[in-house]
Amino acid sequence: MRLLIVLRAAAAVVSVEAATAALAPGAVARRGSSCLVSLAFSLLIDVHRLGGGRISRCLGRSGSGGRGSEAGRSVNGIELRSADVCRHDVVTLGEVMLRLDPGEGRVRSTRSFTVSEGGGEYNVGRALHGCFEHRVAHVTAIGRNDVGRLLEDLMLQGGVNLDHTVWKDADEIGRWGRNPLNFTERGFGMRSARSTYDRAHSATGALKPSDIDWDHLFGEVGARWLHTGGIFAGLSPATFETAQAAMAAARRHGTVVSYDINYRPSLWAASGGAQAAERLTAELLDHVDVLFGVDDSTLETVATQLADKHPGLTMVAAPKRTVHSASQNDWSGRAWSRADGLIDGLRLDALDILDRVGGGDGFASGVIHGLLTDHPLNAALNLGIAHGALVMTTPGDTSMADLGEVHHLAAGGDAGVIR
Repeated sequence: MRLLIVLRAAAAVVSVEAATAALAPGAVARRGSSCLVSLAFSLLIDVHRLGGGRISRCLGRSGSGGRGSEAGRSVNGIELRSADVCRHDVVTLGEVMLRLDPGEGRVRSTRSFTVSEGGGEYNVGRALHGCFEHRVAHVTAIGRNDVGRLLEDLMLQGGVNLDHTVWKDADEIGRWGRNPLNFTERGFGMRSARSTYDRAHSATGALKPSDIDWDHLFGEVGARWLHTGGIFAGLSPATFETAQAAMAAARRHGTVVSYDINYRPSLWAASGGAQAAERLTAELLDHVDVLFGVDDSTLETVATQLADKHPGLTMVAAPKRTVHSASQNDWSGRAWSRADGLIDGLRLDALDILDRVGGGDGFASGVIHGLLTDHPLNAALNLGIAHGALVMTTPGDTSMADLGEVHHLAAGGDAGVIR
């Protein structure tokens, strides 16, 4: 009976994946040009001003860390290490905050909060494990106190490996080693979603390159993919250097590196603003294979310009969102690669939104999953669009979707009852 169920499920997944691969339009030939990353940042700033292998833990591979053949494979122009020689499919690097959510109320007047965990880079890794069933480790720092233990407990419930977590001493009144807080309102109708951060002097902000043995992590332990981003890199000079060290080590050992620009004006305001973010991002791009966070309206132009300047950059992807209200968005995505040029993905118009926070991270994790599992770029893009949409139907930063739901929506399915 169990074998019959497994075979039927496998057949369903194959049929859905075949349909998914046929969804996206054909690639458009890319245009050649050369320029700087500043165009991407100027457009991102405008957006902020306007407000606008298969399942890898199966088959006895999880947690073994055993060494085997280093031979991997090339997918969509990306060289992937063999899963057999890597303990982790994905390593994510970034700060994790406690999110305090007033539900349908407002931060300024609530008398209770729902507490969960979230962070731009962490959200990607948690979804890659919880929804897409990859072996994921997250690298971060936690302040050593009871609040830090709460944060650890939430992350452990998310299922990611925390072997490489750095615990830092926390001052008793919060002068250093703090665990960051994020007070987030979901928004509704014409009331926008809003976040108020309390994250200065955090334990993660003090993370140094020497806190982690990166060559051991990527060389001896082994990881197929590293994901980090501009939120972590922008926390402090030390975290920028840590991101740089991690990305360089990953590339030395053949690990694919993805980076989400994730520009936040509030985060960079005290560190030189957009110009500083632009300069530091340009320094990191030589280590990047897959880039997220470029403005979708000029993605092809910016991608070709950046690819001319950074030969290792293989692919650029971004979600596409038109905001009608906090509760309803048009949602899609675009991707560019050296091999395929520009591709537009599945369109989900008038998508109902419960909580938009984490939608972009959901998009990134879906794309990464697609690339890790041999999907062509158009299918990987549609998995990202579908997963990002589902993330926004539930509260909190992190994904509550399952793999079947993602494939169903990516293949054009509706919200009919699943029985």
